[in-house]
Amino acid sequence: MATYVNNHIHTVYSFSPYTPTTAVEAAKNNGLATAGIMDHDTVLGAREFIEAGKKYDMPITVGVECRSDMSKTALAGKRINNPDQLSVAYVAMHGIPHQNIEHVDSFFAPLRRRRNVRNKAMCENINRLTAPYGITLDFDRDVYPLASATVTERHILFALAKKITARYHTPEEVVGFIGGDMGIALSEKVKNQILGGRETPQFYEYDILGALKGNMVEKFYIPATDELPDVRDFVAMVHEYGGVAAYAYLGDVGDSVTGDKKAQKFEDDYIDLLFDTIDELGFDAVTFMPTRNTPAQLDRLMGMCSERGFFQISGEDINSPRQKFICPAYEDPKFAHLVDAAFMLIDYENAAEKSISQAKAQFPKMFRS
Repeated sequence: MATYVNNHIHTVYSFSPYTPTTAVEAAKNNGLATAGIMDHDTVLGAREFIEAGKKYDMPITVGVECRSDMSKTALAGKRINNPDQLSVAYVAMHGIPHQNIEHVDSFFAPLRRRRNVRNKAMCENINRLTAPYGITLDFDRDVYPLASATVTERHILFALAKKITARYHTPEEVVGFIGGDMGIALSEKVKNQILGGRETPQFYEYDILGALKGNMVEKFYIPATDELPDVRDFVAMVHEYGGVAAYAYLGDVGDSVTGDKKAQKFEDDYIDLLFDTIDELGFDAVTFMPTRNTPAQLDRLMGMCSERGFFQISGEDINSPRQKFICPAYEDPKFAHLVDAAFMLIDYENAAEKSISQAKAQFPKMFRS
């Protein structure tokens, strides 16, 4: 019988329908053996997540995800793993020792404040597109209240989805507005999800959000600047506070599993350079999502991680009620090491509460330096 784990569950502290407590509860009820919190630019939900793990007798692990500036590396000018901006990469800190949670959040707090300056400006860009149809967004009134900590592009588009459903009362009208008036391309899959909104009201606004995120961001997006930590500063922070620095592999996208990513090329054409760069930068691990990639992509990636000595971590990004907690890929024996990695992260965090240096010595496979 397969053991299912997930180290990449978002909560309301970035974007998700789940609080830290309800995320752990859902993980338990859905048959996960472990659960990991992974919010954007914040670990403010970590303490509640830890307590929920105790309440539901669920082994947990703590992490944080952010976008980093790679413009001073050999990957400058490339589309790395961020659909919206060149020279920018999603990276993750796994295995945060619990005594350093607040220290880690102090690194991100000023970045969240800077991000909101850009968020407000992006709301204005959206208004220029939607005001002719009687739809406008106010950041402070409509967007900010949707977030518990980090405000992301998803929050902005979720607020827009709510405005759209308030203006257009049927799924057919919504599809007509998005695909017709706004000229946003909708795949048959996404269109049918929205048109099924009467039967699945719990997914309705999230499906509209997915359609908007996959095809509209480029119309209002403002490149991030001072809210992005330089990748070297990020790696230094991770190591200072005892975490595992992980690069988040995306790989070329065909048919997006979540419906919010368009077909696009990412790292696959220059994967050797990618590994050379993350090696030079001091990353310890590569994290990836088995359901997002083809068998050929995964086999090549895992082979390169083994050859180069990178710890392999997996977690399926959960930020919508439509997404399942169980990843069937774990039923394949070739992914058994990813289950072991999840439990290793948990054991490391528990040991690191007593001594980070001793814990690192106990789990040398997780660290490259």
